[in-house]
Amino acid sequence: MNKAARTRQYIIEQVAPIFNRQGYAGTALSDIEIATGLTKGAIYGNFGNKDALAIACFEHNIVPLQKGLIRALATPGPCLVKLKASLDFYRDHYETVAKQGGCPLLNTSVEADDTLPFLKERVQESILSWQKELTALLNAGQEKNEIRKEADTKQFVISIIAMIEGGILLAKAMNQANYFYRVLDTIEWTIERDLRTSK
Repeated sequence: MNKAARTRQYIIEQVAPIFNRQGYAGTALSDIEIATGLTKGAIYGNFGNKDALAIACFEHNIVPLQKGLIRALATPGPCLVKLKASLDFYRDHYETVAKQGGCPLLNTSVEADDTLPFLKERVQESILSWQKELTALLNAGQEKNEIRKEADTKQFVISIIAMIEGGILLAKAMNQANYFYRVLDTIEWTIERDLRTSK
């Protein structure tokens, strides 16, 4: 990694947590300068503008969640074991996510909805990627007769994503992790009721 790349990475690592906690609008240039110890010229010399830095920080913040999901879906065993492993990942890491300001996907989605189209596009890409991974898993489970043939896998995946993100929102708003854990319990119960075959 050359010096320019190291500088860019340093800036991202210092600023990404701030964007996640304070949001795009709530993060001033002075916050970025204090966090990095760099001048405006040095910061924008590496990223061009605040928008480009915000995109890089979002992509940095979302990586641990994406990697965690990939590891969970690589768990040995049947489809539903893999699906539950992905829920366990969120259960095991909720406290860490909360301490870092919450889920970057949720935080960025709420702020970018009507005001930051360049960030909303990245949010949509992340959600579609998550949806694609889980839908492919459930479709494979149907082919192996591990999941009911009549189950609407796409609809189920959309519901799972909505419940996970909604559960995080409630837990953060109420300062009680148990709100999120109860949502995960409900997802697991729904999986058993609606997906598992009776073989």
